[in-house]
Amino acid sequence: MSEKKTVSQAAEASRSEAALIPAVDVIEDASGIVLYADLPGVSKEKLSLQVEGDTLTIEGEVSIDVPEGMDASHVEVNLPRYRRSFTLSKELDTTKVSAELNHGVLKLHIPKVAQAQPQKIKVNVL
Repeated sequence: MSEKKTVSQAAEASRSEAALIPAVDVIEDASGIVLYADLPGVSKEKLSLQVEGDTLTIEGEVSIDVPEGMDASHVEVNLPRYRRSFTLSKELDTTKVSAELNHGVLKLHIPKVAQAQPQKIKVNVL
């Protein structure tokens, strides 16, 4: 026999599935894209980056430590995680993604595949 969830249990389960959408800036140049995502309160250990097919998914769990003996009297971040997905162009080389996390800002660099990068053509004079 299955157990029925109460309204508050269903709301809590739904809330645990919910996530904040981080603010993101994407800058493109001839060599590829650089993506900056704001993830305050997310540590390297609580950050997950995944590329599956042409989809990039960024997930991070917020962990703000409150010193022992203290309680948070005001909390504005009421969801415990961030999540955002992007569809990537076929011109991007997802095997060469590099990532840095610095003071809550994630920086991803995704280069273009060699065939999509501009190439200079050498002209020979005869």
